[in-house]
Amino acid sequence: MAENPSDGARDRARLIEIIKARSFQEGPGFKLASGKTSQFYFNMKPTMLDSEGAYLVASLILDALEGTSADLIGGLEMGAVPIASSVAALAHVRGRKLPAFFVRKQAKDHGTRALIEGLAKGERMVGKNVVVVEDVTTTGGSALKAAEALKAEGAHVVRVITIVDRLDGAMQTFSDAGFSFTPLLTLEDFRS
Repeated sequence: MAENPSDGARDRARLIEIIKARSFQEGPGFKLASGKTSQFYFNMKPTMLDSEGAYLVASLILDALEGTSADLIGGLEMGAVPIASSVAALAHVRGRKLPAFFVRKQAKDHGTRALIEGLAKGERMVGKNVVVVEDVTTTGGSALKAAEALKAEGAHVVRVITIVDRLDGAMQTFSDAGFSFTPLLTLEDFRS
């Protein structure tokens, strides 16, 4: 029997608690992947790799995707890997087929030399509806890189979803690129 969609408000509140306890820091200045500096820092790996945190992230993403036609879910290594894996597993429990993939930062120089991993032998991205996920979004550069690589392979990016949007330009970046963007949480959820 498929599991019912989560109680979104309760799950969202609990995810904020877990992130505050495991993944959020305030300080004088943290350098971000975007090159910017911020007094707020999110290291989402302790939350994404926590059993309850992974479940809540996956549940909220699946809830956000209700009514959305998607064939695959993934994004740029490394941040998207635990997210996409958790979503794929929970999708199965809910009776939905939504396999995971990830985009390498650069193609391997051996083996298949694949840029996109997780596809079955002979499977291609052409014509696939895909969701791109990311742990924390500042300007949107990392997720945009994944989305553009997928588009170049013939996929249709139906949505970009992040766990936390730092409210520092990502919404505009994705809008300009023609991608629908959904944050589960924003920096405002963590300001004291």
